Amino acid sequence: MTVLDSRPDYPQSDVLITGSGATMSAVEDLGAGRGPSWLDAWMQLHAQDVVSWRRHIHAHPELSRREYATTEFLADKLESVGLKPRVLPIGTGLICDIGSGPRCVALRADIDALPLTERTGNPFSSTVDGVMHACGHDAHTTVLLGTALALAHAPGLPGRIRLIFQPAEEVMPGGALDVLAAGGLDGVERIFGLHCDPRLEVGRVGTRVGAITSASDLIELRLTSPGGHTSRPHLTADLVHALGTVITGLPTLLSRRVDPRSGTVLVWGAVQAGEAANAIPQEGVLRGTLRTGNRDTWAELEPLVRELITALLAPMGVGFDLQHRRGVPPVVNERESTRLLRSGVLAALGEDALAGTEQSSGGEDFGWYLEHVEGSFARLGVWPGHGPQRDLHQPTFDLDERALLAGVRVMVHTALTSLA
Repeated sequence: MTVLDSRPDYPQSDVLITGSGATMSAVEDLGAGRGPSWLDAWMQLHAQDVVSWRRHIHAHPELSRREYATTEFLADKLESVGLKPRVLPIGTGLICDIGSGPRCVALRADIDALPLTERTGNPFSSTVDGVMHACGHDAHTTVLLGTALALAHAPGLPGRIRLIFQPAEEVMPGGALDVLAAGGLDGVERIFGLHCDPRLEVGRVGTRVGAITSASDLIELRLTSPGGHTSRPHLTADLVHALGTVITGLPTLLSRRVDPRSGTVLVWGAVQAGEAANAIPQEGVLRGTLRTGNRDTWAELEPLVRELITALLAPMGVGFDLQHRRGVPPVVNERESTRLLRSGVLAALGEDALAGTEQSSGGEDFGWYLEHVEGSFARLGVWPGHGPQRDLHQPTFDLDERALLAGVRVMVHTALTSLA
């Protein structure tokens, strides 16, 4: 594989020559020397391999449930050190155990990309039109792959570590359900995961006890009307006016029917109706997301939304069809698991690496795992500490590659600490 030069604004040290003869600047290992000795030795030997894996995955992104080449790439790397990965029944994603013994903890990464056209200008930018790793899943995947290969060289492990390379995080209700259906958490006592955070400086990891993400549902409301001329709205049902009533009225009513401490928010993202200025259309569609940070509130939202829409549209004379697609539950970090993860961060990177973090309104299907076992989910700093903070799900999203090595160390130490 040809490895290209790293970005000039990233911290650089020695220039290395890869096996293909290409040059690439060495990426600093922020946890170097913190041990254990076998991990330091592996990192010193393979740090640049980790970076090259990320660049390969980044340049060849695949959409949800189409991650065939990514899955093959991961399987080849795992098998090269004697591991035996198992591909999920859907054909993408895989599970692999390291070590032996009755106790087992799981580490998870997501492997899919987004339907976006990259605009970073990196020499290893996406080679696939309209597809990009804009959420850092290339980094998550690389961190777990590096963790796997490092652990495979450990002189001994205190139990089993299950690696979950999960497909389809970016589609609801998420590929976590495919992992669960395949028995991916059978025998697992805890699960841990990391997610890139472009607002947190590289070398720091944000942790939190309790909810760290929110539940996220999709709402599609389709209205119907006989239609008519805009000069005679009294002879038909004014569909566009009805859409406007729901657009403004539903979020307002929800704010009065749901506990404001739950962090519930409805935001519309798309509305379509009509073409002619003087014609009342016969059909219109409204789409949006409904999010809440409270697990109990999430269970109550679907019937409440239907009740409120029915009340809003009752005087309008329009028909409606509501598709309320429940997405993912909140990720709620368990206290002891979060303590173990923090201990892993401390051992891997030192006390300065520990950071708090706020609950996000974003959705993350890691929450499905925590419906079955205890665990914790943390935010991995990927901002260089200077320059713009490139947000997730944007064509310009980028990360400081030092975060890859920091992530490997954190995952290794967290797994060892949890099993110890």
